Amino acid sequence: MSAPTMDPGTAMTTLLSPQGKRDPYPLYEALRQYGPILPLGPGHLLVTGHQECARALREPALLSTDADVQDSVLPGWREHSSWRWLTKNMLFSNNPDHDRYRRFFSVAFTPRRIADLRPVVEERITALVERLAGLGADGAPVDFMAEFAFRVPMAVMGELLGIPEAEQPGFRDGIGAITTSLEPIRDLAQLLPGDAAMDEFAVYFSDLVAKRRAEPGPDIVSEMVRLRDENGALSEEELVANFMLLLVAGTEAPMDLIGNALRLALEHPGHAERLRQDPSLAPGWIEETLRFDPAAQILNRVAARDTDFFGMPVPEGGKLTLLIAAGNRDPRRYTDPGVFDPGREGNHALTLSGGAHYCLGAGLARMQAEIALPAVLRRLPGLALAGEPTFRDQIVQRGFGQLPVKCG
Repeated sequence: MSAPTMDPGTAMTTLLSPQGKRDPYPLYEALRQYGPILPLGPGHLLVTGHQECARALREPALLSTDADVQDSVLPGWREHSSWRWLTKNMLFSNNPDHDRYRRFFSVAFTPRRIADLRPVVEERITALVERLAGLGADGAPVDFMAEFAFRVPMAVMGELLGIPEAEQPGFRDGIGAITTSLEPIRDLAQLLPGDAAMDEFAVYFSDLVAKRRAEPGPDIVSEMVRLRDENGALSEEELVANFMLLLVAGTEAPMDLIGNALRLALEHPGHAERLRQDPSLAPGWIEETLRFDPAAQILNRVAARDTDFFGMPVPEGGKLTLLIAAGNRDPRRYTDPGVFDPGREGNHALTLSGGAHYCLGAGLARMQAEIALPAVLRRLPGLALAGEPTFRDQIVQRGFGQLPVKCG
């Protein structure tokens, strides 16, 4: 191993800067030189190894950020509605609440149900590809993120949740504001945009629940409201909180996956041409995108009790920062991990979490991206960048702010 070229403190500070958020991968490699687990301070471990991240995601003694955990790591959070709502959903909860939430909503995301949704997803994507082609027909640059990557999962979630098409574009800014609440917080004022968006979404979904209770439809809101009223498994607040999670996570993560997959296609024209000719290669492409340039870069865990983690003691309340995007490029796990290889075998990206918190909508997110990318490449063979992409000022959920393209 070569001598470290950057001390951990500098690497972490740079990682949280705009420069680091644009390209975090050299910083992950700088941190990796200190080993797969790096003590950052008293009771705080930084994890860069694939094996180590995978175990942390499956370890029952390591907790997700629920209300009790937030009390210790972010005092004052209870004054902010963004996190008050977040801690009522399945992503930011632990057992027994997590199991209760997940069992309740899992009926909406069975493999059969996702497969049955495929014709609808294909129809929506076909229409949105034609819309994209029309917007760029005169050669003018088009923002791929706003005009396609966001609209695909928003249309799918709109179908699932019963959100009218005319209302769907208006959710983008709010979804983005809510995800900023997940970033490392230095000042609680950083939560204010997420607070405002969450308050607005809470009103919307509370009204939607009331409407579907009065007049049920074919959407999962109607189904979940009926189940909730029959068995009382969730409170009304918990029902609304998890609907908001489905919208935010079910839109932002697939949006970034589609955006990253498209950028990789533009950067690797030979691979892209093979995918254009053979759409059956799409699953491998999407799996490699999830590994090579994932939207979800960092997850946090907190020890429920004194724990030994690969020989390192973690005290009760100790924090593990999991750099899962670094784990995805661990050379102990992958050959040539810094090379994008859509034909790579044995992919096991950490991006969709693991264990009890494995992403409930993983199958749906993959399906959307696997349909969308070949459809764009086939319809727009001359697609090219029309300017330098911009990144959102985020690292936990990293993605493009704008991705300008010319449709050819």
